[in-house]
Amino acid sequence: MSWQSPISPGISWYEATVGDRPEYPPMDGAATADVAVVGGGFTGLQAAYNLALKGVRTVLIDAHRFGDGASGRNGGQLGTGQRAEPAELEAQIGFERSKALFDLAENAKRYILGFAGAQGLDIEFMPGQLNVCHKKAYENDYRDTPAEMARYGYEHMSFMDRAETQERVGSSFYLFGIHDTGTGHIHPMKLLVGLARAAKAAGAVLHEKTPALKIERSGGKAVITTPRGTITADRALIACNGYIGNLEPQTAAHVMPIRSFIGATPVLDGFPSVIPGGESIADSRFVVRYFRKSRDGRLLFGGREAYTADNPRDMTLHIRRQITEIYPELDKVGISHAWGGSVGITMPRQPYVREIMPGITSIGGYSGHGVMLSNYCGKLYAEAATGGSPELDHLKALKIPAFPGGRRFRSPLLFLALTWYALRDKL
Repeated sequence: MSWQSPISPGISWYEATVGDRPEYPPMDGAATADVAVVGGGFTGLQAAYNLALKGVRTVLIDAHRFGDGASGRNGGQLGTGQRAEPAELEAQIGFERSKALFDLAENAKRYILGFAGAQGLDIEFMPGQLNVCHKKAYENDYRDTPAEMARYGYEHMSFMDRAETQERVGSSFYLFGIHDTGTGHIHPMKLLVGLARAAKAAGAVLHEKTPALKIERSGGKAVITTPRGTITADRALIACNGYIGNLEPQTAAHVMPIRSFIGATPVLDGFPSVIPGGESIADSRFVVRYFRKSRDGRLLFGGREAYTADNPRDMTLHIRRQITEIYPELDKVGISHAWGGSVGITMPRQPYVREIMPGITSIGGYSGHGVMLSNYCGKLYAEAATGGSPELDHLKALKIPAFPGGRRFRSPLLFLALTWYALRDKL
């Protein structure tokens, strides 16, 4: 079976199906606020929403439209825990702190679903995730994981042997895996659009197409310069994540953008065996492949085996190659939408939360767990700004080293490292 659907270069399936997407005016003139927020993704908008609920005067700006960054272009998977495995964290910081970070992530999961429910948002939540493996050498680790997670109070994981894995994935490609019934996946753009509406309704002032040109501390205030005016605030949150660019050097040294690409197929009416349970899937590669079926039955497939600063000329070539490796029967299936985005990662794959100047905080580097953690970190920032947040303090205490190489060599070194890991994934 074959579909000849037109490609929408760079336009995500999320954007095409989100429905009404309100626009917010660019900032024109000077503004004052209690808190200024730079970045209109999940972190920034959740911070603005929760601050405004508490009567804090909040002004938020974004260089583009809300959802043009990673928050509106990601894989939509919630996941479980932090990006770093609990055992890895426990070896570094001990069980008590590792457990606190795991609990934080679980609180984040509950918060997103609770927020969507309270706002009446249909974010197309579908339950379940499969973590699948392509290397026999990892089998003992996978078998041990459910018991390890139970030690953290998480009872929703079970080991899948080869037969179960192949049945749930609908492919013979993977050897074994873990079935996680305590998480799921969503339509991220629907969450983002609803979140922006909620922030505005709560009283936050929102501006799209308003880039921050400079952030500084002056006269005891945070001062943010934009093309058509400045924002002067008591505090500021930098919530740019992988889109920080050259705006703020400390964040840029610690949070590195890498490109990830996703393709959407037409509805797979003729292939009921592909992910029959509707779970999201993430595999064992360092350069992760992640895929799932949408509620209407499309395959959304993400991942790439090489990293560059820009989109490749034809994203579909890489996506189709990976799809057909796992699902050879889909070799004639078209790609209706293909898009890319920047994921913000840190060296230890742990979030970066720092006060980079007095009263100016930067949050990002979610390293692939951004859907869940970014929303909750925005809420935690609002709590910290209005009295304190023990949970955010757990993230502040993490030791996040800068990427080596300085501004000039950081990107080339990362490209070499990730290319090496991509090659290692094939061995």
